[in-house]
Amino acid sequence: MVHDKLLALLEPVIESLGYELLLLEYSPSLGASVLRLYIDSPGGITVKDCTRVSREVSGVMEVEDPIRGAYQLEVSSPGMDRPLVKAAHYEKFIGEQAKLQLFAARENTKGRRRYVGAIKAVSSHSVTIDTGDGDTEFEFSEIERARLVPDYEQGKSGS
Repeated sequence: MVHDKLLALLEPVIESLGYELLLLEYSPSLGASVLRLYIDSPGGITVKDCTRVSREVSGVMEVEDPIRGAYQLEVSSPGMDRPLVKAAHYEKFIGEQAKLQLFAARENTKGRRRYVGAIKAVSSHSVTIDTGDGDTEFEFSEIERARLVPDYEQGKSGS
């Protein structure tokens, strides 16, 4: 799988620069594919940080050539609606609102795949969210994507 190959190739490069690779999104296309990297660091991310990572990643991509054809590289900060991928990401934001989209609807949910609620608990394999109908546990393997829900009134995302 191209995504896994890209992750294995680029994550060590980004970490060696002192950043965390939060999320790698690869969208193949006949015209121009998009490789989007969300990076973070304890002090936050600036345009200079994105430029530095972009330069290093571009060099590695040119040498290794893991993507056939043209592609566009985008390096970005996670933003206020930051992606949640690893258990540590969820743990950092316990008590904050998150939006989850599942790969498939659960039984007896009338096709429901999206949930919003406060992060209550995290284990190595799941996250528990207060969905308003009570606490619901979701296995990480069933979550297609998850993001924080920004609190624009307070100008924060839980960080």
